[in-house]
Amino acid sequence: MLPSILEALAKIALLIGALMTAAAYLVLVERWIAAWIQDRLGPNRVGIPLTKIRLFGLGQPIADGVKFLCKEEFTPRHVDKFLYFLAPVTMFAAAIVVFAAIPFGSVLPPDALPASWGLKQPIPLLAAPALDVGAIYVFAVGGIAVYGVVLGGWASNSKYSFFGGLRSGAQLISYELPLSLGILGVVLASGSLRLDVIIAQQAGSGLWNLFLQPLGFVVFCVAGFAEAARLPFDLPEAEQELVGGYHTEYSGIKLMMYLVADFLHMISAAFLIVILFLGGWHLWGLTDGTNGPAGDLVTWPVAVLRVIVLLGKVMVVILFFMLARWSWPRFRFDQLMSLGWKLMIPLGIVNLVTVAVWAEYGDRIASWLGLPTGWQGAGMAAVGGIALLICWLVATLADPAAADNRPRRQPRHSMLDGEESYPS
Repeated sequence: MLPSILEALAKIALLIGALMTAAAYLVLVERWIAAWIQDRLGPNRVGIPLTKIRLFGLGQPIADGVKFLCKEEFTPRHVDKFLYFLAPVTMFAAAIVVFAAIPFGSVLPPDALPASWGLKQPIPLLAAPALDVGAIYVFAVGGIAVYGVVLGGWASNSKYSFFGGLRSGAQLISYELPLSLGILGVVLASGSLRLDVIIAQQAGSGLWNLFLQPLGFVVFCVAGFAEAARLPFDLPEAEQELVGGYHTEYSGIKLMMYLVADFLHMISAAFLIVILFLGGWHLWGLTDGTNGPAGDLVTWPVAVLRVIVLLGKVMVVILFFMLARWSWPRFRFDQLMSLGWKLMIPLGIVNLVTVAVWAEYGDRIASWLGLPTGWQGAGMAAVGGIALLICWLVATLADPAAADNRPRRQPRHSMLDGEESYPS
């Protein structure tokens, strides 16, 4: 019992330390990317304290953290103090706990720990291994963040914060539906709710779900952007209308908890995109175990390589999140809700029905078409690509103006005589 407890504590400590460090330095990376896109200088001066060593600005996250710790913990007189303090704690805890079911690698060889501990099986790089409802757990815990946002807006007793909380709650709840539809197709195809099993299924077949379900990938990515409240979907913090959003009245450590939770949501969304659709730690010919492509009997080089591959893919997705934030304009709130309810949910349903039909009748369709036994995956990839193409064409034809960048020739009303006139 004691070895298992120590193993779990070691995983938790490693996970929390890595997440806090990653959240701090990803802020620096995002500021660098923003400076690069906007053709200006980013943070590059803060280095080792009391010296002239700048280290490319790598001391900036430490300086920001110290600033937050030293700021005055001011509490406005008009707030509901209990809910005011509870809201950031709820959001931060939900953002941390969700990583208990997310693997940050495959397994380590059984000789990673002392022989006296009696652990003879490979050590899974997962805080809560063998969690049979891992996918449900991730979305259930991630949904708790809505309470932190709504509570923060309500407890602040400020109209700006209240509007920000309402808009954020509507956005997060709306995009939970396409997010769930996106993952349902993956769960149906893999036959498991365990995230490590989903990775193993992709490694065993050699086909990532990106190729099998491109429509589901698009739906999940768009919903992931909205769930993480990243541009062009950061309506909860639309400064033009809300000053600062649901955390307008927060400062110091409480504000830092909100900001760190936002970055942790982005990291968890990147992990889920990689695990569900990009093969997780799998890379053809490099990460195979000794007992098969998805085997758990691995050597130390393969175990380390699997961790590097997974984290490398996650970093690429995070960089895409950051590039999108500083490249695309923000949607209006009505555009955001219309996209979720009128487009993403129907596309998610189409993807789910397509996967369900192929899972039920795929073998018969493949035999009717004369495909060899090992070509069912290629058939599913073809069906998924056709579904994506058809949905794109239907969406474009249903609303041509949404895909047309030319200036619109709309009637202009004269303020003098009320007659309609058209621009020449």
